[in-house]
Amino acid sequence: MRLLYDLGIWLYGVLLHLISPFNPKAKLWVQGRKDILNRIGQTVEQGQKYIWFHFASLGEFEQGRSVLEQIKKRFPQEKIIVTFFSPSGYEIRKNTTLADYVFYLPEDTASNAKAFLDIIQPRFVVFTKYEYWYHYFKELKQRNTRLLMISAIFREEQIFFKPYGGFFRSILQNVSYFFAQNTDSVHMLKWINITKAGFAGDTRFDRVVELPNQHKTIEQVEKFCAVHKTVVAGSTWKPDEELLRQLAADNPQWKFIIAPHEIHASHIEEITKLFGEVLLFSKFETYTDKQILQSKILVIDNIGMLSSLYHYAEITYIGGGFGVGIHNTLEAATYGKPVIFGPKYEKFQEAVDLVTLMAGFSISNYTELKQVFDSLKDQNFLHEARNSAKNYVQQRAGATQIIMKYLETEKLLG
Repeated sequence: MRLLYDLGIWLYGVLLHLISPFNPKAKLWVQGRKDILNRIGQTVEQGQKYIWFHFASLGEFEQGRSVLEQIKKRFPQEKIIVTFFSPSGYEIRKNTTLADYVFYLPEDTASNAKAFLDIIQPRFVVFTKYEYWYHYFKELKQRNTRLLMISAIFREEQIFFKPYGGFFRSILQNVSYFFAQNTDSVHMLKWINITKAGFAGDTRFDRVVELPNQHKTIEQVEKFCAVHKTVVAGSTWKPDEELLRQLAADNPQWKFIIAPHEIHASHIEEITKLFGEVLLFSKFETYTDKQILQSKILVIDNIGMLSSLYHYAEITYIGGGFGVGIHNTLEAATYGKPVIFGPKYEKFQEAVDLVTLMAGFSISNYTELKQVFDSLKDQNFLHEARNSAKNYVQQRAGATQIIMKYLETEKLLG
């Protein structure tokens, strides 16, 4: 199985090299790892021990961000290195002030793991939610370097819990401690004889619970919404946008803000053709007051505003549910906004919880979307959904403090 794992890592890299001339993300992935170990060695301060945080992508960074912030606030002398697997994380957060250095993670090979750890000499390591790399984890174990997994979550159908999953279970054995999102994950780890795990909760709640107090006023959005009720649709994909077009057509008295997951020119053009007349945020200053007043659709063609946009919503829609899975629902829920999303949400505990609490609503087609939307027009029903969403986020904050207490008790900080 080890040979198959190594072959899979190699083939994945070869595939990305082959498609990189035609795929922007693959191109960034390849270019970012070109001569990466030499660049890291020439960049970082030698003889320094670092705290190493790794994130798969942008979502995991935001999930673990509260722990980073607490360390920087309470222990400013600590040196931190952040790595990303995905370009969508690295390219957006490569200049974050929460880390001293930010890099792409070199591919998971035995030689890369040894060389990378020789350079950074980590005091301890934090991975968020998932990503289990055999060679990195094994090398950390051999060096007796503490490896922590925060906001970890497991499901029975994962390979770790299959009869043929022994190799992958061996990767988990290298983790020093799992801070799990739920008690089910703790129990599942115990089923495979991993006892160094405990329930802490999801660190995303600690991040998002502060958003309503920190949201940025966006004058253009305020001018666009004016006195109209508004739907904010975040991280949308084409199937989401097709449903939203019908919803907007059936509700001309509402305004819609569309913040697509992909903002490249071709997708923005697709959205413009789909909805007809739209305003683009990047061109907002060129529109007349009459255009802004009469327009029903504002397309956000940049990144970084979404967590503040939800403040302006009456109802929110979260994209991705017709693809691999929905995007972040908590950034909307923390403002006390009901969230609507597609059918693929079962892997996301917070979405399951919000549906149970009648603060989140899953739909599979336009008929269901219309039914949910019409129900939320009832002010009493809307009020209950808003309260349920806000209370859900507030009651689940606190995971970061549990993790910080562990780090201090184990003398990993200070």
